[in-house]
Amino acid sequence: MPHSDEVLTIDELAAYLKLSKSSLYKLAQAGKVPGQKVGKHWRFHKDGVDAWLMRRPTHGHDQTREAHSRQKE
Repeated sequence: MPHSDEVLTIDELAAYLKLSKSSLYKLAQAGKVPGQKVGKHWRFHKDGVDAWLMRRPTHGHDQTREAHSRQKE
C-alpha cells in the first residue's frame, strides 16, 4: 500500500469526511479523530484518518452496541 505524508487542515478534512467544521472540531477536541494541534491549528495525517475510518464500525453497528449497552443497565 502506498504511503502518503499528506497533511490536511480542518477545512480539508471536513470536506473529505463530508462533515461540518464544528462537528470535526468537537471530534478532534474529544480525541475521537486522530489529529494534533500545531499552535492554534489542527492538522491531520490523511493516512491516519483513513486507517481510523477503516477501524470504525458502521453506523448500524454503533446503534446496535449502544442499544445492547442500555439493555444491560
